[in-house]
Amino acid sequence: MESLLKEGRVFDPPAAFRAQANVGADLYDEAAKDRLAYWGRQAEQLDWFRKWDRVLEWNPPFAQWFVGGKLNACYNCVDRHAAGGRADKPAIIWEGEPGDSATLTYADLLREVTRFAAVLKQLGVNQGDRVAIYMPIIPQTVVAMLACARIGAAHSVVFAGFSPEALAFRINDSGAKVLITADGYWRRGQLLSTKQNANVAVESCPSIETVLVVQRAGNDVAEGWVDGRDRWYHEEALSATGDVPCAELDAEDPLYVLYTSGSTGKPKGALHTIGGYLTHVASTHRAVFDTKESDVFWCTADIAWTTAHSYVVYGPLANGTTIFLYEGAPETPHRGRWWELIAKYRINVLYTAPTAIRTFMKWGAVEPAEFDLTSLRLLGSVGEPINPEAWIWYQTHIGGGRCPIVDTWWQTETGGMMVAPLPGVTPTKPGSATRPLPGIDVAVVDEDGNPVTRGGGYLVVKSPWPGMLRTVWGDDQRYASTYFSKFGPETYFAGDGARLDEDGYLWFLGRVDDVVNVSGHRIGTTEVESALVGHPAVAEAAVIGREHEVKGQAITAFVVLREGNEPSAALEKELKAHVTREIGGLARPEEVRFAPELPKNRAGKILRRLLRDIAEGRELGDTTTLIDPTVVAVLQSHK
Repeated sequence: MESLLKEGRVFDPPAAFRAQANVGADLYDEAAKDRLAYWGRQAEQLDWFRKWDRVLEWNPPFAQWFVGGKLNACYNCVDRHAAGGRADKPAIIWEGEPGDSATLTYADLLREVTRFAAVLKQLGVNQGDRVAIYMPIIPQTVVAMLACARIGAAHSVVFAGFSPEALAFRINDSGAKVLITADGYWRRGQLLSTKQNANVAVESCPSIETVLVVQRAGNDVAEGWVDGRDRWYHEEALSATGDVPCAELDAEDPLYVLYTSGSTGKPKGALHTIGGYLTHVASTHRAVFDTKESDVFWCTADIAWTTAHSYVVYGPLANGTTIFLYEGAPETPHRGRWWELIAKYRINVLYTAPTAIRTFMKWGAVEPAEFDLTSLRLLGSVGEPINPEAWIWYQTHIGGGRCPIVDTWWQTETGGMMVAPLPGVTPTKPGSATRPLPGIDVAVVDEDGNPVTRGGGYLVVKSPWPGMLRTVWGDDQRYASTYFSKFGPETYFAGDGARLDEDGYLWFLGRVDDVVNVSGHRIGTTEVESALVGHPAVAEAAVIGREHEVKGQAITAFVVLREGNEPSAALEKELKAHVTREIGGLARPEEVRFAPELPKNRAGKILRRLLRDIAEGRELGDTTTLIDPTVVAVLQSHK
């Protein structure tokens, strides 16, 4: 069924922003004229030890980019800036949850990365090895990643909140020989221990030779400490001497393995290589975020997620940008914490998830109004489709009505942004990520793979792109069958549904398995959620389909109310009627369940599979990735 979601509001780029934008509309024309030449010119913005022989070698579904070229990601992110006039420019500004802080200039970063690389070499880490990193949001996490890149070891970063079992799987699958962790970190006022989880994990990880521990929190780590295996980083650094030059690496050498989970099956290790990935993230960071030399750039994602790999670490640092890191939660010690930090550090660009925006919308506009947010000039959204009303709230209360919003679509597997507006060029519509970026060949197709010019279908990428994953680590067959089987080996299937409107703008409808089939009519969950969030009482909504003996599936909506509203039978009836008015009777929820919170993973995505389990009374699936595992018990007790 073609989406009936209506959105008529259009926002042109502000004239002042357009006048100073990094790129113009000619970028689309340049890429359309010769796509490979376009990517070659983007790659030339990096420093190469040896230029490539061929831009692309494509043996579907396997791609190699910048064949024969040699470079180093660390050199491009650190050394060339420290030596090229940015030595005294802040590279990283960090604040911990308790309020402690640190600033590293590019010269400082070079010193710290070189020292860390020397420690890794001293521990026997060589080019081609894998290193697992189980760390919180502290500068040393970025340093550790860049140190791996410097010597040619592939890193695999694991979220510090993951369980020992989740960590052990990723270590064993990648065959990491060293685990880097911290003694602990702060979260919502609590001091948590990563080292204790690491102890449990490595008991079942025979490949681990060394556990390197960074001192952050002052936790007592004596229990479970294994002499010979466990080492303090600061002690190892005392004896690690000598310069460690950047290894001259092939463009297709591994940079990192990052694990992404689906609703079924074991996590997949997405392998990204150096040359194409760095070209993709640096060029899209420069164009989409319109970054200036003086900018302070804050992407709020945890460093363990793909968003932060690309737009905290490699993209911004390759461009010589100042990045901001914050260790803690947005409501600790108060709900205005993010806005306080933006005012304090005069942050210019904010890139965050719709789930965070909807949470702030639920809390209201009082807190952001208390702080000076006039330093902001651009806002970004990432992670899942953003509801139009959340988009408007973000623009109004955080951007002051003056900041363009770049709503971006991409995945762990794509490496970097694929669909997004160019903020000085593209008129935006609340809820739409607008158009494919220059050089990106995205299309919407029907079940048979035929292009859809207007209406809904499957989102695909028709041509290879530089940042694409090269394979699933250790499993080429899974790579091919997961991403390049539904529409043939030359077409990447993203697993998402989308529709094209009359202007050719893309509207993402979520995962194709997040489609409800009501009496033979396919209804995208995103459009029902957007209709619900458009009601003034609703802050957030998640919609799932549950089994129904007559209709096949019926819609159940889980709704979080804005403060000042209370659940009631009358409000449930009103919300059902509201969806009927906005979309139609087929989309009317069978039931509305009011909830204090929704189950979200550490990347901020709502886990709808758990909501389906709750709605149908089944045993719950894996809850280890939840921010707050207690949420599901609360939901089970609520109607």
